[in-house]
Amino acid sequence: MKLFLQGPRLVLLAVGFSCSLLSASDVVWPGFLGPKRDGWVSHFQPPAAWPKSLSKVWQIEVGTGYGSPLVDNNRVYQHARQGVDEVLRCVDLATGKEIWKQTHAVPFKASSGGERHGNGPKSTPILADGRIFTMSSLGDISAWDAETGELLWRSGYGKRFSQNHPNWGVSTSPVIDGDHVVAHFGNDDEGALIALDVKTGEEVWSQGNDGAAYSSPLVVEIHGVRQIVDWNHRALVGVDSRSGEALWEFPLPQFTSNQNMPTPTFHNGRILLGGENRGIYGLEPELHEGKWAVKERWFQKDVALDMSTAVINGDLLFGFSHYKAGQLFCLDTETGEVLWRGPGRTGANVAFLSIPDHVIALFDGGRLQVIKATGKGLEEVASYRVADSETWAPPVLLGTGLLIKDQQSLTLWSFE
Repeated sequence: MKLFLQGPRLVLLAVGFSCSLLSASDVVWPGFLGPKRDGWVSHFQPPAAWPKSLSKVWQIEVGTGYGSPLVDNNRVYQHARQGVDEVLRCVDLATGKEIWKQTHAVPFKASSGGERHGNGPKSTPILADGRIFTMSSLGDISAWDAETGELLWRSGYGKRFSQNHPNWGVSTSPVIDGDHVVAHFGNDDEGALIALDVKTGEEVWSQGNDGAAYSSPLVVEIHGVRQIVDWNHRALVGVDSRSGEALWEFPLPQFTSNQNMPTPTFHNGRILLGGENRGIYGLEPELHEGKWAVKERWFQKDVALDMSTAVINGDLLFGFSHYKAGQLFCLDTETGEVLWRGPGRTGANVAFLSIPDHVIALFDGGRLQVIKATGKGLEEVASYRVADSETWAPPVLLGTGLLIKDQQSLTLWSFE
């Protein structure tokens, strides 16, 4: 089958691909790191033999930004910036043809030191029950109809918090919990974790007054209590997801250049938290006679997470330490022992996904590496060049293909 695609924002391509790539009608990738915000790709089965190269199916220009694409019902949704506008577009998964596009003027400019990362958006939208929720670089949440692109509501806290974004723009990605969309609003000095009604955008609860960080909240269940885990500017906190009541906290403040950026990882009741120049912690919230406490099970100082969020495979944590100018590592989640470290000077950032027996690592320089999920050492299974420009957005795996957002473009690649 040959596709010849043309359009003002569509690159001309001619490639063949099997129908199995498009058998992904049941594939739903609703937000940052997937349905459970853990990077686990349940619908992807590794091939018996990884191909030597990938086939480019289509490529479209979408603009700048670090947000991951979303997938549902054979549609792809991408949030990015073009000029002064943040743009949310919906395209057909098979062809890349635009279905609808909506623009929103967001006159944001990153502060000193963040220029090379651009003006965003850096937040990944989230999709639930036919609605897409985007968070702008200035911290406004917009709700859109996924079918038509109609704007349903917009909510911001610019009047409540004087400078409604962290220094380099909002990077936290909202999370959905039932009929609430939850995000941390504010600036470096003040803010709050806030739940909004998904239908109206009205505030349901607000917790705390801590400043915002770049990390994203998780929805987890600990000791039978459903809660939001949020790493803000001052501490890692657990908040009851229905009432907004504060349950527990572990102070780990953002200080000078040590930013609170990676999203925590949850595994077997523990929260694995890594910070720039601050190692990695194995933390276990405990509940005794109605009172919460946080037990530090282990601390590992030899590796530290900068911007990359780590993923779990089995009982192993795979991450990217910023020490040695960037190196992959594997850590035992039970003990905190570092089982292996890869070579240094490998990049500034890696976006991870986890699949059966393997980990997918997208380096910021446009290289995708497939490694064995083993604690015995770094074992590369396959490596592909998927972009000629920077790739900071997490990739999305389909049945036999993947979506890559680079500096300006969104590309569909096929493994077949």
